[in-house]
Amino acid sequence: MASLQTSSPVFSSPSCRSSSNRTIYAPIHARKLPRVRFADLKQTTKLVLQGLQLKEQVLQQENTDLYSNNHSAEAAAPTASTTQLYALLEAVVDRVEMHANIGDQRNNWNALLLSSINMITLSASLMAGVNAAAGTSVLALNISSAILFSVATGMLLIMNKIQPSQLAEEQRNATRLFRQLQSEIETVFALRDPTEKDVKETMEKVLALDKAYPLALLGAMLEKFPKKLEPTVWWPRNVVQSQNPRKPKSQMGNNVNGWSEELEREMREIIQVVKNKDLENYVRLGSSVVLKTNKILAVSGPVLTGIAAVGSAFVGHGSATVAVATVAAGSLASAVNAFQHGGQVGMVFEMNRNCAGFFNKLEDSIEATLGEQDWEKRENGVVFEMKVAMRLGRSLEQLRELASKSALYRSNGEPIDEFGCKLF
Repeated sequence: MASLQTSSPVFSSPSCRSSSNRTIYAPIHARKLPRVRFADLKQTTKLVLQGLQLKEQVLQQENTDLYSNNHSAEAAAPTASTTQLYALLEAVVDRVEMHANIGDQRNNWNALLLSSINMITLSASLMAGVNAAAGTSVLALNISSAILFSVATGMLLIMNKIQPSQLAEEQRNATRLFRQLQSEIETVFALRDPTEKDVKETMEKVLALDKAYPLALLGAMLEKFPKKLEPTVWWPRNVVQSQNPRKPKSQMGNNVNGWSEELEREMREIIQVVKNKDLENYVRLGSSVVLKTNKILAVSGPVLTGIAAVGSAFVGHGSATVAVATVAAGSLASAVNAFQHGGQVGMVFEMNRNCAGFFNKLEDSIEATLGEQDWEKRENGVVFEMKVAMRLGRSLEQLRELASKSALYRSNGEPIDEFGCKLF
């Protein structure tokens, strides 16, 4: 409490001086400060220090994560083999599209040329028949029919030379095989990291397919009328025998990497069946039946239209035999052309050649695998047996039965009476 005395000398008077002198009490309340305990101060300091330490740990962890991410990104960078195999995959996908498009185009060639030539031939035959029925030679009809027959002869020579149906079948086979190669490359990426060996083998397969199924016609077209059917080869035939000496049977054991002596005998019997039955049958059928038939038809069509072209120039000059021969030759030419190209005899020949190549490839694959003396370096025997069974359209039990039957027939000196493949 504080007391203050105030007086006013200006306005004070004797009568009021005594009453104006008075004491005024003014209370002043001071705010109490909080009590600070040393224990709370220590706790606060400790929390601050812990926060600083936690912040420092977070920053260190962020730096560590950033370094780890950068290091992982560097470690995850594709290798040279991976980059090269991806480039080959892009090329394979492009080839699939190219062969599919060109196959459709050449199939259209076959249909359009077939209908055009038949229409030209039948029109020329009709003109010759009308000219013969008129009783007198009409020069316009003679010239028109002769020109049409000549055009049909030239078009038939070109069509029989290139065999559009056979070209279309080549492109269909190439499309399927390139898609198969594309699937193999994608499987490599899915299972493991590519190696330099994968890149080399894929490159060889691509080049072998390009050679087996060329896209160009001039200078690169396959021979359409060979002397004998030769199986198509679309894989690199570089079978290399192993130089490693074979381990004794006592050291190998009964089953190493899925292989055994029994499985080896089974694969050798399968080779004999495929070679002596399936491969020989397609080569014989393609050479003696399909190829000879195609050759005869390819010659007969242009010869008949040529005869009709010559005879049409003399139709109407009083000889009925010439008119009959001309009309008959034109009609037969249309029938021959329809049978050859409508029936796609060239495509059937190419199908036989491709099937023979399929069995030839299966034989090479088995021989190359058995040529590796070290069982541990081969493909797993169980997986390889399953692949062979699937390629032949058989179950594992049926494949083993076929091998046993082949061994029994060979021991008796008789050829087996069953084909190895059940697919085609």
